[in-house]
Amino acid sequence: MLHVSASPHIRDRATTQGVMLHVILALLPVIIASFFIFGLTGPLLFAVSAGPAVIFELLTRSVMKREQTVGDLSAVVTGLLLAASLPANTPLWVLIIGNFVAIVVVKQMFGGLGGNFANPAVTARIVLSVSFAGQISSYTVADKLAGMDLVTSATPLMIAKSGQGAMPSVLDLFLGNHAGSLGETSILALLIGGVFLLVRGIIDIWAPLTFIGTTVLFSVLTGQDPLVHLLSGALILAAFFMVTDYVTTPTSILGKVIFGVGAGLITGLLRVYSAMPEGVSFAILLMNILTPHIERWTAPTTIGGVKHAKK
Repeated sequence: MLHVSASPHIRDRATTQGVMLHVILALLPVIIASFFIFGLTGPLLFAVSAGPAVIFELLTRSVMKREQTVGDLSAVVTGLLLAASLPANTPLWVLIIGNFVAIVVVKQMFGGLGGNFANPAVTARIVLSVSFAGQISSYTVADKLAGMDLVTSATPLMIAKSGQGAMPSVLDLFLGNHAGSLGETSILALLIGGVFLLVRGIIDIWAPLTFIGTTVLFSVLTGQDPLVHLLSGALILAAFFMVTDYVTTPTSILGKVIFGVGAGLITGLLRVYSAMPEGVSFAILLMNILTPHIERWTAPTTIGGVKHAKK
């Protein structure tokens, strides 16, 4: 006997809260690594950033008289990702403003989770870099000989851009023994978190693989050191935690490949030819804006349907 019912016909036990909890667990190695690279400042900034994100979501949903969504943990993830993209010496008031932009302006004013057109953490990072460049333009690393005090230093991408200073060894780049943002320095910690998400089926490999591959290939074709571009900056952080965003990334495999290639090309162009040493955030935002068009271009034909002939 054939039972006919309304969609959806495929169901599982996955929930938004469950997905976000997996992302938080995947970020734990990054948070732990931040302690060894930046001292106690690292974990504290992560914790401080998650707090305002939750509070802003709670207040905004209350003012708008909408159902509370704090329990889905998406605000916590946004706060953690924003902190991961900022230097360890970021003033707390700048961090709070960034969370306001991410949660209130980018997320809730567009309807909440699922309605935002761009990644909230990425957009907030760009707003902060434009509005408070003086406060977040210097990068630090802990001086182990001085009791874990933070000292200002150039990031590997800055060194490569200017050609001045000693480039960290490949091992130091991999472990995160250099200046940079809180969550981008330790490639080892990021890979542990990324592999965890892949194994658990929270993300798939298409967007991260094409994003990383295109950026590295671009660096090779333009005569840059591919290892520096692979192991420096926000490339790996963004690959596993930002270009895999369910809301702002295409859903089809072809769409994800197009998104990854586009983001990789823009990242490479900005890193090599612009005045900025890093271009990941701008690349992701631009591709977020193109996501609805990519979805339309790559939409599969309905089973039993036919493609309309071009007029």
